[in-house]
Amino acid sequence: MKFLLIDRAIEVDHGKRIVAVKNLSLAEEYLQDHFPDFPVLPGVLMIEAMIQAGAWLERVTTDFAHSMVVLDEARNVKYGSFLRPGTSMRVAVDCLKQDDGGLWAFKGAGTVDDRVTVQGRFTLKAFNLADADPSMAETDRRIIEAMRVRWTMIAPRRVKAEA
Repeated sequence: MKFLLIDRAIEVDHGKRIVAVKNLSLAEEYLQDHFPDFPVLPGVLMIEAMIQAGAWLERVTTDFAHSMVVLDEARNVKYGSFLRPGTSMRVAVDCLKQDDGGLWAFKGAGTVDDRVTVQGRFTLKAFNLADADPSMAETDRRIIEAMRVRWTMIAPRRVKAEA
């Protein structure tokens, strides 16, 4: 993953739904080239934020069983308003279906102040490198561990129950 586009997961319902946040800062490198006089998050990165949220849902639901969670298909993608620096996009992704072959189907939407910035459906494929080449098992282990550590940084904060 070159760009880490999910800054915080705020809600997770294992196997069903994740709600996350992407904060857009003017310091993000790609904004220097993507319309320098009118910087906005590129549409492909809006989709990528939804895909990354779905991948996090797969990972936490399966207790990080797979090192690879990649895009299989995206369809019916529509764009709404621009995402400009200084704003936060709320990314809500719902799992529609999962199968034993590692395919996960989702629908998702990114919104800013209840205005849709992006929405669509997508399918992710989850697998381990060692499925095709057993010598890659150690690589799978390292990737999974790195994802577990990354998750601790963005996972929903625990709220103490009031006494």
